[in-house]
Amino acid sequence: MNRVTLLRATSWLLSGLLSAATIAAQAPAATPVQALTYEMAVQAIDAAEAEARKNKWNVTIVVTDAAGVPLVLRRLTGASPRSYEIATRKAATVVATKLATSTYGEQLKAGTVKEVPNGITFAGGVPVMRGSEFVGAIGTSGVRAIEDEQISKAGAAAIK
Repeated sequence: MNRVTLLRATSWLLSGLLSAATIAAQAPAATPVQALTYEMAVQAIDAAEAEARKNKWNVTIVVTDAAGVPLVLRRLTGASPRSYEIATRKAATVVATKLATSTYGEQLKAGTVKEVPNGITFAGGVPVMRGSEFVGAIGTSGVRAIEDEQISKAGAAAIK
């Protein structure tokens, strides 16, 4: 490659980069995706645990992000070892459907939603919302399903 060809290629490359930078600068900024941070997950699980302890319920609580990846998990003293799996499956069902597990169960029975493999159809899993955006899930297991849901809702309510 001679010197003239090299200068032309360099000029063309710089011109293209500057054009791309100009277009990117003019493009509207993407709306930032709300994320459930570790600190927020701890805030949620603290509120859920407070509700469980207030009622003397020994449960397992799991908080996941919107992708279903667990951020925090607590198995309170006296909670059944099996409650871990159920709490985790409740949270996974919420992530898959963006519905509370009780709502998912009702809609599945009515035939208005598709079945989620290993999905939980009874109360205890709830979505975590920031405004109108789904950012995660809380699943609780260890007491009656309606009580599990009460705990999960207390945790979800802590997120604004």
